[in-house]
Amino acid sequence: MTIEVKVPSLPESVTDGTLVNWKKKPGDAVKRGENLVDLETDKVVLDIPAPADGILGQIVRQEGDVVTTGEVIGTLEESAGTEAAPMAAAPVAAASASSPAAPATEADLEGLSPAVRRLAAEHGLDMSKVPGSGRGGRVTKADVLAFLEGRQQAKPVSAPVAAPAAVSAAPKTAAVAAPVSASLPPDSLGRLEQRVPMTRLRARIAERLLQAKNSTAMLTTFNEINMKPVMDLRNRYKDDFEKKYGVRLGFMGFFVKAVVEALKRYPAVNGSIDGNDIIYHGYYDIGIAVSSPRGLVVPILRDVDRMSLADIEKTIGEFGQKAKDGTLTVEEMTGGTFTITNGGVFGSLMSTPILNPPQSGILGMHATKDRPVAENGQVVIRPMMYVAHSYDHRIIDGREAVTFLVTVKECIEDPARLILNV
Repeated sequence: MTIEVKVPSLPESVTDGTLVNWKKKPGDAVKRGENLVDLETDKVVLDIPAPADGILGQIVRQEGDVVTTGEVIGTLEESAGTEAAPMAAAPVAAASASSPAAPATEADLEGLSPAVRRLAAEHGLDMSKVPGSGRGGRVTKADVLAFLEGRQQAKPVSAPVAAPAAVSAAPKTAAVAAPVSASLPPDSLGRLEQRVPMTRLRARIAERLLQAKNSTAMLTTFNEINMKPVMDLRNRYKDDFEKKYGVRLGFMGFFVKAVVEALKRYPAVNGSIDGNDIIYHGYYDIGIAVSSPRGLVVPILRDVDRMSLADIEKTIGEFGQKAKDGTLTVEEMTGGTFTITNGGVFGSLMSTPILNPPQSGILGMHATKDRPVAENGQVVIRPMMYVAHSYDHRIIDGREAVTFLVTVKECIEDPARLILNV
């Protein structure tokens, strides 16, 4: 029986995607749920799983083709499990028959993503035994794949069914980061050039940067922060903090807290323009710009005013790892009322960050350098950081923009303000 392989329903904010890196060739055996091809969208890379066990037939749409929801990209010749899988799979089936796993119930699957639900149902997992690394201990797809891979490795004989997990768990960034290139003929001087198509993410970044430039009245104000007080606080408590919460105490958490305090005082900076209206957001969803192999991504910390410093640091760490592995979801990068970017991790001393529309403000952090400064009538050496606040002048006046940045500066230079709310 021939089954059509179709593009699954895309997230609401995604209209189409580009096929990259087919995992199988025509004639290869596949397992139900095994990733056949990566689909790159403007924001994330999605899996297109096999709808059944069988043999991959015709590949209708090639790598580089743009496809939409429901479009047929290939065919699958459905067959019995013993025909599509290697003979070594038989002992696994026998083992499963002798000790069947209890199927996951609806209660076990409540609150989990569709991908996690599918894997749990296919493998009959007891989700209470799968450790979660997501926010609040939520089990992610990567957690399930790692659990399955560990379970297969623990068996005396490695089973072929472990292969799909290994394929799905592998980072998908390599294929996207190295698109197909075309060598151009040498110029008149014999020099070589190479033409490389933009990835979907890079094209989207370019589009949004141009949008910010052309559709906002962007202006930037600068200040400098004495980092010594927060550095002393961090050095004093970092060991106890890591021992208690299992995460390192960094500087980003302090800046996130300081930004939220400043946004509470200056609501316009947390607002956005919609036509002729101004929307003042009553919540604080902070985007954290993260560099990934595919380009710059901005996952969102939601309701930051309700998060502890430990929660902020943990979530930022999770986002950084997901960005590296290429496993950030569309939901994790959608929305946001304000953004923080840190060029200092690459050595930047000063820069002008560009707005992330429709947001009206972005804070740029930079490298901390020892510099001579005047303090109580004396010249002393202090670890100083330049900070930049870019804002949309249509909604934010200069006074609000400057005092917003001064509030961030005061909170970092005197961290007790974050506790006392003064």
